Amino acid sequence: MSSDLAIGEGVNAKDMAIPVAFNSSGLTRVLAIALNTFRESVRDRVLYNLILFVLILVGASAFVSDLSVNIESEFTAALGLSAMLVFGAFIAIFIGVGLVYKEIDKRTIYNLLSKPVHRYEFIVGKYLGLCVTLLVNSGVMLLATTLAISYVNGGFVRLQLAVLAAGYLVYLELALLIAVALMFSSFSTPLLSALFSFAVYIIGNFSRDLLQMAQLSDSAIGRAVLNVVYYLVPHLSNFSFITEASHGRLVPMRMALSATVYAIVYISILLSAAMLIFQKRNFK
Repeated sequence: MSSDLAIGEGVNAKDMAIPVAFNSSGLTRVLAIALNTFRESVRDRVLYNLILFVLILVGASAFVSDLSVNIESEFTAALGLSAMLVFGAFIAIFIGVGLVYKEIDKRTIYNLLSKPVHRYEFIVGKYLGLCVTLLVNSGVMLLATTLAISYVNGGFVRLQLAVLAAGYLVYLELALLIAVALMFSSFSTPLLSALFSFAVYIIGNFSRDLLQMAQLSDSAIGRAVLNVVYYLVPHLSNFSFITEASHGRLVPMRMALSATVYAIVYISILLSAAMLIFQKRNFK
């Protein structure tokens, strides 16, 4: 019998069967769902964007090859980290908003819920599966960026450490964005979920400006709305360090720790909300 949970497109009831050995372990079921989600992402050719990334990186490096080594290194670092963020955000949103809806649309959710699998296990498993997909995606991009910097400089330089540290913050932001998309997908359609997620992504990166806008607003209602949005929307600007890293600055330890704690807390809140909403949904 298969050692994983086949949950997705083109899956029949027999494939949905859960091995008896898994029934006693919720963690095993979660990991099985996560593994299957990762496999679905690979089958959907999500990781093919890595080829596009490498082509962009090589082409851009050739374009600036006449510049000085320092400028070319900074350009390569900024391009690599920015592409990692942009590509990762698209994957997090467009794949994340369909994680729940696809199971409902294909009616595989009915087979799943008829088995000894809790709804919260389904949500956590889906989340971890997409996190693994983005981990592989981000890891390859970081490796390509650091190798490009080594090639430009003829060896190891401090800038590579700065890129790796900034890449960690980028991945934290992407992990939080996955939770945002998954939370919206637990109660809305893919189109609306994508719009909501993009709105959160854009507002979150400019969250620091919301308080200034509130202070400049002449409307009491406007100030109240801006303040509420400021405290509700995740502050994605807390993970922004691409510009500094491209100039060789290492992420301060205090910033890395605070960003990690912030991401863990916010992700926990979003996943808890997604699980609560999904638990209340009626699929009949």
